[in-house]
Amino acid sequence: MDSFDQHILTLLQRDASISLKDLAEAVNLSTTPCWKRVKRLEEDGYILGRVALLDPERLGLGLTVFVQLKTQRHDSAWLERFATTVKGFEEVMEFYRMSGDWDYMLRVVVGDIAAYDRFYKKLITSTDGLSNITSSFAMEQMKYTTAYPVHRS
Repeated sequence: MDSFDQHILTLLQRDASISLKDLAEAVNLSTTPCWKRVKRLEEDGYILGRVALLDPERLGLGLTVFVQLKTQRHDSAWLERFATTVKGFEEVMEFYRMSGDWDYMLRVVVGDIAAYDRFYKKLITSTDGLSNITSSFAMEQMKYTTAYPVHRS
C-alpha cells in the first residue's frame, strides 16, 4: 500500500459518498487509476463496506451500556451457541472476547433504562453458563470515530 492508497482510505473513512471525481482530484490522480485503486482496496479487504452513520439520539437510542460478562463455561460448543445468540441481539453494537478478569464485553445501545432492563432479561434467559454480569452506563460520549489511523510513510 502506497501513499495514494493511504490517502484514498483516509478520505473514504471521512466520507464514503465522495464522488470518484472529487476523490481522484483530492489524491492527485485521474479517475480511472483512482477507481482501480479503490476496487483493489476492496478486493484486498481493506474496505469492508460502505455505510451511512446514523445519529443514535435522533433514533431514540441515547443510552450506551458497556456490559462485562463472566462465564462458567469455556468449551467450543458453548462458545458457538453463546456467540450466535449474542450476535443476534440488535441492541449489541460490539461484542468482544476479552483477556483479564472478564470473559466478554458488549457495547449495547438502547433507548432508556427500561429498554436495557428488557435486554438484560433477554440476555440472561437466552444464555446459560453466565456467572457474573456488570453494566456500566455511559454518562457522556467524549469521542466517537469510525476512522482508523492510516499511517503515511
